[in-house]
Amino acid sequence: MNKEIREKIIEVCNDKIAKKGENVGLSFYAFFKNKNENPKLLMEVATWWIKTHELDHFEKAVKIKQMIIENK
Repeated sequence: MNKEIREKIIEVCNDKIAKKGENVGLSFYAFFKNKNENPKLLMEVATWWIKTHELDHFEKAVKIKQMIIENK
């Protein structure tokens, strides 16, 4: 994933954690607007989430943030 989406994922995770606490979960849709403006990027993140890492639909924001920081 490119640097911009990685930064966006960390930003969204930080925001969700700050608002709802360490146990907050999210899906990969949280990183996109309701309108699908970039289907290629959406598929890239979905592939990373579903196929590469076999994550559940909802995962803890702290887990996703850590995975992005560790460049997994």
